Amino acid sequence: MEHRFEIKSIIEYYAKWIRQGKLKVNSDWNKDLKIKFTTQDPCQVVRKSLGDPIAEDLRFVITSVVGEENFVDMTPNRSNNYCCGGGGGFLQSGFPEARRYYGKRKFDQIMETGATYCITPCHNCHAQIHDLSEHYEGGYHSVHLWTLICLSLGILGENERTYLGPDLAGVGL
Repeated sequence: MEHRFEIKSIIEYYAKWIRQGKLKVNSDWNKDLKIKFTTQDPCQVVRKSLGDPIAEDLRFVITSVVGEENFVDMTPNRSNNYCCGGGGGFLQSGFPEARRYYGKRKFDQIMETGATYCITPCHNCHAQIHDLSEHYEGGYHSVHLWTLICLSLGILGENERTYLGPDLAGVGL
């Protein structure tokens, strides 16, 4: 069936709007805090569909929000990044021990960065990475990309800070 529509990710729009000055984020809130962040490249968006260009947009958005000096990339990354183990329905499959076993590689990869937060633009990744930190006692936090965008804009409400650690919970209030 022929069509005239194009499939886009919201990450592409965030990057476009930041570049155009329509989404006025900044990383000033993190200049003194120097909180370190890494990111999970979601399998569905990066590896299985839009590839490295969307991974580059993701990194542009993140560094615009937290500061380039506060971003620590995982190795490997982008299209070669490891799966977190929670996608494709596995998060809801009822096999948490198997899911955690497969996610251990991702947990180790996050821990190697030394980052306090793992930014997750995908909800399945967010839940899995949060669970991995709790299960393996990693001590890092998982946070949605949108939460950090709102924080950088100064519009993150008190009730929207559930997954933030004490270092970020009061920023901008």
